Amino acid sequence: MITCGVDIGSRTIKVVIFDGQNIIDSATTLSGAAPRDNAERLYLEMLAANHCTQSDIAMTVATGYGRNYFELADKVSSEIICHTAGVAFLCPQVRTIIDIGGQDSKVVQVSAEGKVADFVMNDRCAAGTGKFIEMVAHTLNMSLEETGTAALSCDEICEVSSMCAVFAESEVIGLLHKGVPPEVILRGVFRSVAKRVVSLGRKLGFAEPIVFTGGVAQNPGVLEAIRVQVGDPSVEIPSNPQLTGSLGAAIIGQQIATKNLQ
Repeated sequence: MITCGVDIGSRTIKVVIFDGQNIIDSATTLSGAAPRDNAERLYLEMLAANHCTQSDIAMTVATGYGRNYFELADKVSSEIICHTAGVAFLCPQVRTIIDIGGQDSKVVQVSAEGKVADFVMNDRCAAGTGKFIEMVAHTLNMSLEETGTAALSCDEICEVSSMCAVFAESEVIGLLHKGVPPEVILRGVFRSVAKRVVSLGRKLGFAEPIVFTGGVAQNPGVLEAIRVQVGDPSVEIPSNPQLTGSLGAAIIGQQIATKNLQ
């Protein structure tokens, strides 16, 4: 039985085709100015590339910011539930998920059964999210891919104390004018992001094992900062931390489709 998960996030769209045991195929694209159209295009391209039609898919589940606008989905599910299902599949022992996306960050407490036990979420401020890091990279005239390597190339760190992304960007510009090297600024920015997310999660606690997901988890500089702030060098990331939401949606699709057959 084949199912599909579509995660329409604020910055990227992720699609996973799943057979109940393995990811058959996956793809990502930018959400852009027309996320619904871009999601439909990627979804249909994925089916065609795998010689499938919509009738071959037992269940398509949409999640993420744009889930309610994706008309090709059979069902929708919250991103908290989907991320947890995806991470629990990849890392069965997980007890805490730290997820940093384009416009929000969240910490999820996971039960022994791999279900959501509790969660906290910040979706009201860009500071502490991927968008903030993107803004800083643009200010430093660097690509997102370059920022992680640059931050890990030095030991020095500076303080980025502003509690607002807009003011923090001004603070970064001020540090540049003072002659602070970009890599030192990046380490300060990553520490600021990590502190915000970890502070958010203190309400729940950080039971181990801890898994870090979301597009930002692909940045080794942020991963290091998270490990330092949590005080756990064993914080891990899945093989593709961006896909956990869409994988979880496909897994939930398997569960729904199986029940429908009973």
